[in-house]
Amino acid sequence: MAEPVRARRLSDQEGQTLQRLVRRGRHESIRVRRALIIMASASGTPVAAIAQLVAADEDTVRDVIHAFNERGLSALDPKWAGGRPRRITSGDEDFIVAMARTRPEKLGRPFTRWSIRKLVDYLADNPVRTVLVGRERLRQYLREHKVSFQRTRTWKESTDPDRDAKLDRIEEVTTRFPQRCFAFDQFGPLSIRPQPGSGWAPEGKPERQPATYTRTHGVRYFHGCYSLGDDQLWGVNRERKSGANTLAALKSIRHARPDGAPIYVILDNLSANKTPAIRAWAAAHKVELCFTPTSASWANPIEAQFGPLRTFVMSNSDHPNHTVQTRKLQAYLRWRNANARHPDVLASQRRERARIRSEKQRRWGRPAAQAA
Repeated sequence: MAEPVRARRLSDQEGQTLQRLVRRGRHESIRVRRALIIMASASGTPVAAIAQLVAADEDTVRDVIHAFNERGLSALDPKWAGGRPRRITSGDEDFIVAMARTRPEKLGRPFTRWSIRKLVDYLADNPVRTVLVGRERLRQYLREHKVSFQRTRTWKESTDPDRDAKLDRIEEVTTRFPQRCFAFDQFGPLSIRPQPGSGWAPEGKPERQPATYTRTHGVRYFHGCYSLGDDQLWGVNRERKSGANTLAALKSIRHARPDGAPIYVILDNLSANKTPAIRAWAAAHKVELCFTPTSASWANPIEAQFGPLRTFVMSNSDHPNHTVQTRKLQAYLRWRNANARHPDVLASQRRERARIRSEKQRRWGRPAAQAA
């Protein structure tokens, strides 16, 4: 008769990890079944009862318990070795991945996405190639080929009839006249609430932000101006987007080049940015307004400058009111303009440009280099 076996006493961290796996994991996965075995054994459940609970052999349950007692939580991941010869070839793997990435409707199945069970059934009975594979092994193949189950995303295509002409003009002025080229945009809405983020903290003890249920401060919008030639960023917070606020920002840009020669301002195709008053003032003061195409704000150079603002001022913050938030924002702008080539600023700008390029590619359905 086999010797009674029981998992050793769990530490708090081990217990919390196992509990999280059991509560949130998929109960057919190997890790969750092993977590169930260890939790049940640590709480005194006999091996026979655990075997019935997870539908496994009693010897398997004992092996898992012994492995946990020897190696700790690393026992959740089985070490596969030996076994029968491989039955699935590389060609079969490619076929599995291709089928997983094909919509079932195109293969004559009356549903919009595969489940693991449905895909296993289709692979075992299809007119092209028969592949017999288990559910867990199928998951492993997909994981190895970096195919994962993801939520569908949407994309928007610009319907602006002058899209190409606008993009060409923006490219021309930024290339030929960088010292006289500026960008303007509104960044927001900026609300008063604890903002999620990241920061350095003791391992396993991250900083925590309080939850909010009432927000009585309203929102603000940062009206930002950026000089491409000088690499300088400035702006003010406003209660709302309006033509008057946009005009005030454009006047500050004109004051940056008081010589009276033409300047070029790139801004979004927003109604508040092209009121009759703005157009009249721009014509009188030699300011050419270069509007980005509809649904293509990624073409505005200031978009990348908002990435560091989001990272270093808004993320991981808990400003008590808009006055403090504005002071923090202006303090960062002063630091940023004095350290425009700081590695942290440049790295954050690169991440924001990468995010914009990725968004651009999703929207247009082609590589960013071709859509530019």
